[in-house]
Amino acid sequence: MLTFFTTAKAFEGHSGIIQRNALTSWTLLHPDIEVILFGDDKGAAEIAAELGLRHVPFVERNEFGSKRLDSMFQQAQSLARHDVLCYINCDILLLPEFIVALCRVQQSRDRFLMVGRRWDTDITEPVAFSDPGWRDALRQTAACQGVMQPGHSIDYFVFRRGLYREMPALVIGRIWWDHWLVWKARHERVAVIDVTPSAMCVHQNHNYGYHPSGVKGVHTDVQAKRNFELAGNGKHLLTIDDATHLLGATERQNWYRFWAPTWRVVRPKVVPVWFALLDLTRPVRRFLGLRRAAPARVSDPASR
Repeated sequence: MLTFFTTAKAFEGHSGIIQRNALTSWTLLHPDIEVILFGDDKGAAEIAAELGLRHVPFVERNEFGSKRLDSMFQQAQSLARHDVLCYINCDILLLPEFIVALCRVQQSRDRFLMVGRRWDTDITEPVAFSDPGWRDALRQTAACQGVMQPGHSIDYFVFRRGLYREMPALVIGRIWWDHWLVWKARHERVAVIDVTPSAMCVHQNHNYGYHPSGVKGVHTDVQAKRNFELAGNGKHLLTIDDATHLLGATERQNWYRFWAPTWRVVRPKVVPVWFALLDLTRPVRRFLGLRRAAPARVSDPASR
């Protein structure tokens, strides 16, 4: 059916809770699921044995000790039991509709990359998987309390073996690698399917304690800059907004992809002006009894 592969931080504290939640949710999606857990992080071998996962301790790292994406992709495509693989971040909870969406995508085409937006949600406790209603409870929590992220936050990539034969030495734990994966699929003329309307993906919120400068460092340090350079100095970066198709009740063309590159350039200039205008006119709007409509619940890119 499907091989997931991922890597994790040490299985301790809050990270341990949400990573165990994520891994368990994947194993419950279908009887024929394989999960490969890469890395020799603390607790990885034990959780793999407990959940029946395949543990591969070795991952190539750069001189800073960060895990290389190309190493995991090369090994996974060689080792996987299934021809369809999914690289996924180890803090993502998935629900049965994920498999339904994948089956629909597979029925319509042979070559594809399946992606989708995530719902950022505060989850601090182990999910009660023994409760038959855990899935409905999770959907409700994410929909009512979570925040759906924009297209630049990409946490899973479903593809057929062989799509990513060659990759630059991008590293996990910094930005830009996910955008390169979308660009690569488009460059190979593979259909990129955004299944957001069909499959809820729940991201369990966490801090960035693994970096001394927190989230700012993840976005700006030397390794983030190197990822940017390896991704063509920004020339080879696309997001979910650049998907070729959307999967809802039916599959349709994503016409927004033609506007997305322009909006990425224009948005930083337009949005500050818009909010400045709102602030300037607020007294007049209050006097006239006009209220500003609530904005869409989307977080700042720096919260990735």
